[in-house]
Amino acid sequence: MLNVVVNGLWGLRGESVAAVAERCAVTLAALGEIDGPTFGPWHEAEDGRPSDPVLEPSAAALAEYIERRNTGPDLDVIGYTASLWASNPGSAHVSLAIHAGSTSQYAVNSVALSFRSRELDETAEVIRRAPEILRLLAEHWGFDAGQVYDRPLYRAVAERFDLKNSDPRCGRAVFLSAGRAARAPEDLPGTYVRTANDGLVVDLTCGGTKVPDVDTVFGANERLREAGALEKLPTPFDRATF
Repeated sequence: MLNVVVNGLWGLRGESVAAVAERCAVTLAALGEIDGPTFGPWHEAEDGRPSDPVLEPSAAALAEYIERRNTGPDLDVIGYTASLWASNPGSAHVSLAIHAGSTSQYAVNSVALSFRSRELDETAEVIRRAPEILRLLAEHWGFDAGQVYDRPLYRAVAERFDLKNSDPRCGRAVFLSAGRAARAPEDLPGTYVRTANDGLVVDLTCGGTKVPDVDTVFGANERLREAGALEKLPTPFDRATF
């Protein structure tokens, strides 16, 4: 049973539908270069249920979809959501959930890419490359913090450190924005990959060669928190503090 998520979050950043659609289009293209059989064709998902037809992964088509999906007042404040999925024989079912463009000081913007399968396991190549996908998403969406996790690990870390869903944490891998990366210790048990804009991915899987146990992840969380690299987002959110 496979249930792995790559996600990230950031505070208020107002963006137009066109800007969100462009980020999404570039992201889908980059994911296709990593694993074409897994990432595409993409379908719209409405009310949590997969649906057809296939959605063309262009900025124009995505903008039309986002506008159609998001109706009502104050969208420039609450932001825009989009939900896509892809599923092909021999590959994991993939879903992409986006909440972007919010200027509210109390609403977190986020991207989450989920992999699920009853047939595939942790040895799947796309899962081995999950930390690389985390870097890709972080660079395209301007994350403040992000991680790779499986569901049991997510729950264990949340309980151990008393975390809310919007609280930064380290999973199998962690992304840290420039301000957070500057505080990170340099000797965690994983590989370090610098990203655009002085961000950092700490990969506890060491390039997909192992799955870190829960004690290793707990230890990384403890050290990152002691260093101030996983401080909670301020409320109201102030992007200047990232």
